[in-house]
Amino acid sequence: MGLKVALQMDPVEAINIDADSTFRIGEEAQARGHSLFFYTPDRLAWCDGRVVARGWPLELRREKGNHFTLGAEREVDLADLDVVWLRQDPPFDMGYITNTHLLEMVHPHTLVVNDPFWVRNSPEKLLVLRFPGLIPPTMIARDLGALRAFKAEHGDIILKPLYGNGGAGVFRLPESDRNLASLHELFTGINREPLIAQKYLPDVARGDKRIILIDGEAVGAINRVPAAGETRSNMHVGGRPEKVGLTARDREICATIGPILREKGQVFVGIDVIGDYLTEINVTSPTGLQELERFDGTNVTARIWEVIEAKCASR
Repeated sequence: MGLKVALQMDPVEAINIDADSTFRIGEEAQARGHSLFFYTPDRLAWCDGRVVARGWPLELRREKGNHFTLGAEREVDLADLDVVWLRQDPPFDMGYITNTHLLEMVHPHTLVVNDPFWVRNSPEKLLVLRFPGLIPPTMIARDLGALRAFKAEHGDIILKPLYGNGGAGVFRLPESDRNLASLHELFTGINREPLIAQKYLPDVARGDKRIILIDGEAVGAINRVPAAGETRSNMHVGGRPEKVGLTARDREICATIGPILREKGQVFVGIDVIGDYLTEINVTSPTGLQELERFDGTNVTARIWEVIEAKCASR
């Protein structure tokens, strides 16, 4: 029987249908006989004990410039749906956090993917701290003195906002660089959040591997190679995806974190691995499905839906 599926996502008209993972998730849902409803995060509300959203029935198709059709706008009670996908992009700010609280009120009666409680409590750059044996030397701090001491110890470091995404605000500070104080002043003038510093990993020149896990099991990977003159490998800033396999170390990392991801209801996760080190566990709005499917020639998205359909059937 078809499921009633809502996509809580950024504006559908702006997506790149050749790369967007949410588009691929919706496309596969339709192929499996499920119906789609679309709304943006600002249209989610709590009213008189109900969690509701104003949006539109959605039909997707793989036609550039004509990739969607919306039905008549209406309000839905999320308790009347089978699945809600939490798929808007970060920033992981108070608006995002508030939405996880609202979605938690309908989960698991309505299956929210990924589980909003653990999305809220597992931001990408903090969840990795539970696995100190897998990550490079790392510091989370706002205090300039602490960050200076970390840089003095490790020399060449990466400095970035704790809740940033897509490579925005990522700086490499080589041993000779003297801009730490200026960057600290810039970041702390913008918000009250800590920064994350990590020892620079030269292996990033050969790529930053995105490994996709479905219900805690690794299903494949793509390598994202930085553009010439860039430290960042994110595809948002020009990183080039290429086919890559899983190493023994990759499998060790996945075997360590996979059971915890499964236990916490994180159905679709993308982790980042540079060389032998885990750097991020992306649970908010992971990407990479379309690139992986093109390289491997397998329908990875179908495996995601098999997990979701089984969870819905078991209720």
